[in-house]
Amino acid sequence: MPGLTAPSDYSREPPRHPLQKINSKQPFNSEPPRSALIASYLTPSHFFYKRNHGPIPILQNIHRYCVSISGLVENPKELFMKDIRALPKYNVTATLQCAGNRRTAMSKTRPVKGVGWDVSAIGNAVWGGAKLSDVLELVGIPNLTSKTQLGGKHVEFVSVDKCKEENGGPYKASIPLSQATNPEADVLLAYEMNGEPLNRDHGYPLRVVVPGVIGARSVKWLEAINIIAEECQGFFMQKDYKMFPPSVNWDNIDWSTRRPQMDFPVQCVICSLEDVNTMKPGKVKITGYAASGGGRGIERVDVSVDGGKTWMEASRFQKSGTPYVADGPSSDKWAWVLFEVTADILHSTEIIAKAVDSAANVQPEKVEDIWNLRGILNTSWHRVQVQASQSNL
Repeated sequence: MPGLTAPSDYSREPPRHPLQKINSKQPFNSEPPRSALIASYLTPSHFFYKRNHGPIPILQNIHRYCVSISGLVENPKELFMKDIRALPKYNVTATLQCAGNRRTAMSKTRPVKGVGWDVSAIGNAVWGGAKLSDVLELVGIPNLTSKTQLGGKHVEFVSVDKCKEENGGPYKASIPLSQATNPEADVLLAYEMNGEPLNRDHGYPLRVVVPGVIGARSVKWLEAINIIAEECQGFFMQKDYKMFPPSVNWDNIDWSTRRPQMDFPVQCVICSLEDVNTMKPGKVKITGYAASGGGRGIERVDVSVDGGKTWMEASRFQKSGTPYVADGPSSDKWAWVLFEVTADILHSTEIIAKAVDSAANVQPEKVEDIWNLRGILNTSWHRVQVQASQSNL
């Protein structure tokens, strides 16, 4: 009996929190209310977004579960959980975000294909596990290696998860070997989330966490690691999660003209208000999250309460009691920041938030400018409408 199996149907799905907004039931994809994201710096696992491509795998026997490491490497190995747990354990605070976060807003410009995510396909957690760089040393690949002696330049992660996009084959993705073997990149084989064992929705018993990169590369329910010469040729690397210009449609698309998306661009969302709000005139606290990819910090969050005519700088924070400095030594480089500003809202208006990361990258003003047929990477200025009313509605 194998250690971990992918069921053929959805009869043995795990329980989920009733407040999760279900975007599709089979496979199960859901996100929390946006207000839940700003309740704490770390997102509880039950409020973390769920992104799945098939039935949730079931662990049959933890002692039989293993991960094979093979391919263009001289010492292929099978690693059991005891082998992975024997390596030094690291805790890395990292935000994962689906590339399709905020897709619903983009689809209002023109239709797009994909799960209809609102603004909560994102979460921040402390991931515990072994560094992939340490794991690869076990098969003879030293740290900071960009090419193995046999010509391997990419590390492919293969899941137990089976999906229709792969014609019933496994979900898979890859990252460059230079990133995988860099201890500073903090790529983990994680078995814990917020100090607890991973739950089934989040990859139990073992998953990859690739900080700073779109969630699609952080493969859950890990079955195999392959050292390969070229990028993974799987569906989600080659025919999905690529950024195309607004001029490309399903009739003229050529997937081979674009590289797979890796780092996430700078993003910012107001979470204390819904898309449309009615409230009494007065002081309003505006809070939300901001995050960027590649380990870049958030240098600034600007908020406007007059539709973009004037701007205020919001305060930014991560852990309570520790001042946040973008790219500072005490800041979590792979994690979001929460922001907050209080403003007087005296009449109906549009409230906007936008962020700037530590490389001075800014968000595009209009979603129309970055529309793409798959609806990914909607990082346009986040806008909410407020109707100020004296009556209590």
